[in-house]
Amino acid sequence: MNKLFSSTTLALALLLGAQSAWADLMLYPTRVELENKQRAAQVELINRGSKPETYRISIVNRRMTETGEIVEAKEVLPGEQFADKLLTYSPRQVTLQPGLGQTVRISARKPADLAVGEYRSHLQFDRVADAEGQSSLEAMAKPEEGQIAIVLQALVGASIPVILRHGDTAATATLDGLKIEPGTDKKATPMLVFAIHREGNRSVYGDLVAEFSAAGAKPMEVARVAGVAVYVPNAMRQARMPMTLPEGTLLKNGTLTLRFSTRPDAGSKLLAQAVLALP
Repeated sequence: MNKLFSSTTLALALLLGAQSAWADLMLYPTRVELENKQRAAQVELINRGSKPETYRISIVNRRMTETGEIVEAKEVLPGEQFADKLLTYSPRQVTLQPGLGQTVRISARKPADLAVGEYRSHLQFDRVADAEGQSSLEAMAKPEEGQIAIVLQALVGASIPVILRHGDTAATATLDGLKIEPGTDKKATPMLVFAIHREGNRSVYGDLVAEFSAAGAKPMEVARVAGVAVYVPNAMRQARMPMTLPEGTLLKNGTLTLRFSTRPDAGSKLLAQAVLALP
């Protein structure tokens, strides 16, 4: 029996569809923080695509692994404080016309006995399949008699963290374990490997920049990653940064300095620094 798509074609279609759907939805900001007396915030959604899109909105709980992966949290583990019971939002579903946007409003409600600390959940935006038009099964799948039509429509979601802080919260960060992993061949990108450690009752969040200084030479930026977090209750995150080196540059006879600083809108304050000597 013939099928309209091979398994390889289906996998490729899913991948390309996911990339396209993600590119069509713009969210601002991509992170919400409600500090103490702040009880409300909003997120702007914009459809950058060429056709109307519908998104269902929900609050979900996620946890961060030691490698920085964000995964579903089906149950609450010791030390975790989720914000799902403390947040309300509106609307619950939006349909965005091409080039237009929608505001989602978020409010916090704190009970009188709320413990001091940081609470976090994620605002999830799930694309809803079209019931009509070119995305419907009837329009997309028109097999000949005796054939089977397989149609997969990629439904892509995006989520952003919503962080609620109550009372006095503080955190410190340190960096250690710096080492360079060379590429597997001459053209492969070397990686800077290290660990970020966090202490305190709030998350740390910022940008990572690595500079190489050869003896008597001006420091040269060799790696940069923006918007890196270590969420409560994680005490450590293992990290890897791809390094960009000008042709002919050798990481020898100098030092590599890695800095972790708050984002520019938070003052670019230094959170942690570590140095690796390179003979």
